[in-house]
Amino acid sequence: MKNIYIDNRNWKEYNEELVKRGEFYIRPSFLTSWNREIKEMNANKVGQPFLYPESMIESLAVLHCKRFDYRACEGIVRVLSEANYDFPVIDYSQICRRVNGLKVDFRTDEKNLIVAVDGSGEKVGNRGDWIRHKWKVKRGWIKVVIMGARNKDGKISIIDIRIGTEDLDERKTARAMIVKNHLIIDKVAMDGLHDCRKTFNVCEKFDIPTAIKIRKNANTKTLGSPRRKQEVTIYQSMPHEEWVREKNYGERWPLSEGIFSADKRIFGEEVSAKKKRNMYHEVKLKFWAYNQLLKL
Repeated sequence: MKNIYIDNRNWKEYNEELVKRGEFYIRPSFLTSWNREIKEMNANKVGQPFLYPESMIESLAVLHCKRFDYRACEGIVRVLSEANYDFPVIDYSQICRRVNGLKVDFRTDEKNLIVAVDGSGEKVGNRGDWIRHKWKVKRGWIKVVIMGARNKDGKISIIDIRIGTEDLDERKTARAMIVKNHLIIDKVAMDGLHDCRKTFNVCEKFDIPTAIKIRKNANTKTLGSPRRKQEVTIYQSMPHEEWVREKNYGERWPLSEGIFSADKRIFGEEVSAKKKRNMYHEVKLKFWAYNQLLKL
C-alpha cells in the first residue's frame, strides 16, 4: 500500500518567509545610515574618498544576483535619488567595479554544527547552446563546493565555499574545509563520492563522527584507515535503510542538495560576467545572498 503523504509545513510561516524575501531584495535602509557609513569608510583613507556606502553596494549586488544588469541597478538608484533623497547617482560602471570588489564572508560564530559537503555546477552563460551542440565547442562550467551547516536550534547556513573549474577536486576540497572548520563541527555527512581513506582519516584525526555513504562493494580490509574499516563493518552489518536511520544520513539533504536547489531556483544557475575572476565572484555572491536570506 502506498504511503500517504502528510504535509506538516506551517504554510502561514512559510508565506511570511516568502514575503520577507521581497523586503530583502529592496532594502533602502542604507539611506538612513549613509552619512555614518561614509564617515567610517573614509576615516584615515588616503586618496579619493568614498561617496557610496558599502550597504548600498550590497543591496545592488543582491539585485544583480536577481538578474538585474548594472544599468538597471543605476536606474533604481536614480529613482531613489529623485524621491526627495537627492544623493549623487552612482554610474553603472562604478557599480560593476564596487560589486566585483565586494568582500563577502561565510564565517560563523556558531559551534557544535552538523555539516554536509557537496558540489554542483553553474553555467558560464545562458547563450550559445545550439552553437556548442552543432560545432562541438566546449565552453566548460563552474564547479561550486559548499559546506552547509545546521546549529542546535535547527537554523541552516553556509559556512564555507570553494569555486573553480570543472576540474576542481571535490574530495580534496571537502577535506580542506573540514580541516579549516573542525573546531565547530560535531558531525559531517557526505555522499558516496567521499568514501575514501583520506577523508575518513581526516575525520578521525579531529574525532569527528561521520555519515558517509559506503560503496556496496567496499572491502573490510581497508588498509591505511582503521576508521574506514570500522565504518564499512557497521554499514555491512545492517540493511541500508537501517544504516540511514542509525546515522541520520537524511540530515545531508537540506544542508547540501537543498541549498543548491534553492539557490539556483531563486538566483538562477548561470552567470553574466565574462572574466573568470568576476564569474567566480558572481557565483560566490549568489550563495552569500542566499545565506543572508536564511538569516531572516
